[in-house]
Amino acid sequence: MITLTSDFGLRDPYVAEMKGVILTIAPNAVVVDITHEIEKFNVRAAAFALASSAPYFPDGTVHLAVVDPGVGTDRRAIVLQTKRGYFVGPDNGILDLAAESQGVQHVYQLSKQKFMMPRVSGTFHGRDIFAPAAAYLEKNVQPSEFGPEITDLVTPEFAKVKFSGGVLTGEILDVDGFGNVITNINEKEVVCLEGKTVNVELTHASLKIPFGKAYAEAILHEPILLIGSHGFLEIALNQASAAEKLRLKAGDKIRVAIA
Repeated sequence: MITLTSDFGLRDPYVAEMKGVILTIAPNAVVVDITHEIEKFNVRAAAFALASSAPYFPDGTVHLAVVDPGVGTDRRAIVLQTKRGYFVGPDNGILDLAAESQGVQHVYQLSKQKFMMPRVSGTFHGRDIFAPAAAYLEKNVQPSEFGPEITDLVTPEFAKVKFSGGVLTGEILDVDGFGNVITNINEKEVVCLEGKTVNVELTHASLKIPFGKAYAEAILHEPILLIGSHGFLEIALNQASAAEKLRLKAGDKIRVAIA
């Protein structure tokens, strides 16, 4: 099985071109679209979408993700091998959140021409490099055959959570359609806060917010901290938009007191 995540949209033929390449190399592949409606060039949003959906696919799935503002430059094309599958895409952080949650075992650079299209465009590596790699992985080509192993992956700011002086400093990954504010702070990092009232410092306010398990535990239109369905810490309002009320957006910093 091969999944696709991109910012290509469905107006243009780009997604179809990638699927054509995949099915030419691996005609029996099952190709599943996660989304192609990522905001243009928004690597953070794509990383979140991939990390949210990848855990629910079978072992051995190949996840291909392309949001690639640096296409055609010296940024590397890579495949990450995890305990459960493979992640193919640019080395710009798009794969990090999803792959790390599955336990990264090896990372290889996609550098061998024989696993690419005969002519590689400087503007469409999704079709010419990533799609062939995903298809060959589906046909059981070992990831070590694609190129040299590397250890110095790009780690984006949105994948970093810092702990100092009893305070976790993270970043807002996404705001969903309900206005829930989803951070990059993992549930394992805040398990000690369940049932407590927590000091939270945001861009425009410092608040004391109760930590609960369900949106409806909060007073109507009042905030609550909880672990959302994706395993990340969220700020939500009961039946209202936390992002709108608290003036928050993706990329904003958040500080949560643990002590």
